[in-house]
Amino acid sequence: MTVQPRLDAVVAGDGHRFELIARVPDDARRTLLWLPAMGVPAKHYLPFAERLAARGIAVVLHEWRGIGSSALRAGRGVDWGYRELLELDIAASERWASTIAGDVARVIGGHSLGGQLACCRLAIEPGAAQALWLVASGAPYWRGFPPPQRYGLPPLYRFMAWLARTRGVLPGRRLRFAGNEAPGVIADWSRTGLTGRYAAAGLGLDLEAALARVDVDVRAACLEADWLGPASSLQVLLDKLDTRRSPAIGSFDANALGVRADHFAWMSRPDILAAWLAGDG
Repeated sequence: MTVQPRLDAVVAGDGHRFELIARVPDDARRTLLWLPAMGVPAKHYLPFAERLAARGIAVVLHEWRGIGSSALRAGRGVDWGYRELLELDIAASERWASTIAGDVARVIGGHSLGGQLACCRLAIEPGAAQALWLVASGAPYWRGFPPPQRYGLPPLYRFMAWLARTRGVLPGRRLRFAGNEAPGVIADWSRTGLTGRYAAAGLGLDLEAALARVDVDVRAACLEADWLGPASSLQVLLDKLDTRRSPAIGSFDANALGVRADHFAWMSRPDILAAWLAGDG
């Protein structure tokens, strides 16, 4: 099977420029738009994209605003939140992804925050995809984490929102958490962490009500040693979707993956998860 590498510049509705990386097999049977974890550049998912492309799936790696190839960087006077990510950037990536592999089934998915915003994108635009794939993803709601971890999360969320608002950016690189994130993103993320409800400032849509109408096939991979996205937090996220569908949930340990089953190590050895998501494993 021949796989074509693609790298193209994309412009969102407000003029934000970023690059999309894709791996496109000939005779692709599906297209996957993949949303990274918070602060992770798209290029780090290339091994994952290549494993899926070898299985006949065209993969487009989205780039977050302010990260990697994005022309913007968060700072005082340069801010955005979930609304811009959902309505402008992901929408632009969807339009580009629709051109690369013809009329085939569409999948949207993501890692960590990427999985959460994939769910939210389907809530906003139900026809965006026919399937949802999640890896190491779950709602950040503090009650969705096991004790004693859960008790430290509310003050952490409040601190991060305060720090981002005060400095004009969350210095994620220095904190060793995510990237240098826009205050609006951290405000939307921390609100969900504290209340358990998804909302996007300025969106004009009840995301919780819209999430309850998301009715697509779901495959979700949970990693045994992932304290950032435990099974309980994944369940909080899945419970927000149309409950008439029974998601396929796979649990993976280090023996299964061939690498530590934590939030990020799977990216270096994505073979097993790629096969499982594609339905080959």
